[in-house]
Amino acid sequence: MPTPYAPTRISVCLVAVPETAVGVLHGFFEVLSFVGSGWEMLTGWPPGPRRFLPRIVAASRDPFPNVVGLPIAPNLSFAEARRADIVIVADLAVDRDEDTRGRWPEVVSWLRQQHAQGALVCSVCTGSLLLAEAGLLDGVEATCHWAATDQIRKRYPAVQLRPERVLVSSGTEHRIVTSGGSASWTDLALYLVARFCGEDEARRTAKLFLFGDRSSGQAPFAARVRPAQHEDAAVAAAQVWIAENYAAANPVAGMTAASGLSARTFKRRFQAATGYSPMEYAQSLRIEEAKQMLEATDDPIDHIAAEAGYVEPASFRRLFKRSTGISPLQYRQRFRQMTPL
Repeated sequence: MPTPYAPTRISVCLVAVPETAVGVLHGFFEVLSFVGSGWEMLTGWPPGPRRFLPRIVAASRDPFPNVVGLPIAPNLSFAEARRADIVIVADLAVDRDEDTRGRWPEVVSWLRQQHAQGALVCSVCTGSLLLAEAGLLDGVEATCHWAATDQIRKRYPAVQLRPERVLVSSGTEHRIVTSGGSASWTDLALYLVARFCGEDEARRTAKLFLFGDRSSGQAPFAARVRPAQHEDAAVAAAQVWIAENYAAANPVAGMTAASGLSARTFKRRFQAATGYSPMEYAQSLRIEEAKQMLEATDDPIDHIAAEAGYVEPASFRRLFKRSTGISPLQYRQRFRQMTPL
């Protein structure tokens, strides 16, 4: 994957024409709007430093219906949207026998200008037709919906189609990215988040919106919610200690000692202040640390178990599956690599 580009505010233009299917258009708008802030909103943990600024762009700001009558309300006209970091063309409702050549001259001109200025230009599904019409796919590899391959090959023979791929990054500095069928927009969204904001932010986005395999339910996507704020200094001291010593052999004893309280008083006050028993709290820290190691490293699972404080790997696997609903290996396979590139 290319080195992430890091403006603090990433401008995203979502192209809208009458043929645009609004599900993907609005899906991108919502997901990119919540990157960073949504994680903080739902878990309490701090957001990432970079945010997306998505806007719908069209011929004018006047609202218009798409081909099935669903409303599209542009934020900017093409004339107003002078420079973007990312441009996305969503899927288009176009019949396989329709000849769309010459249909979108204003959009084509604007797309070429944005790409020439350095924008990353992307498409979803049949949106590749618009990129092909703009000449941006000439001589480069690209993908599209499998049903549109004959249409593109016939009318735009210079495109090097790879219809078996879900996501294709190509062109100078990988500034052309195309994706397959309409559902692949989530793969493109995660790719963009990873490229511009880092793999960790992409994982948070996947967990927030449940992108990916949901056959095991929601548990694999769940993250540790930030503990409630409280004013119990003894409990706070215990929390500081366990954050640095979560792998200790007897974590509850260590937390109790750090608090300066008797064992019975500590357990009662810890539960009241945090909503967790001391052991539940320690276990949640250990599992969360194990998740991060599974996501970010190729370390053997038994090694990760030991690093997280579990002497018996079998015990770690049992507790991990109880917490997440899947095994450590399945978790790694799901979140280690966020995009198919």
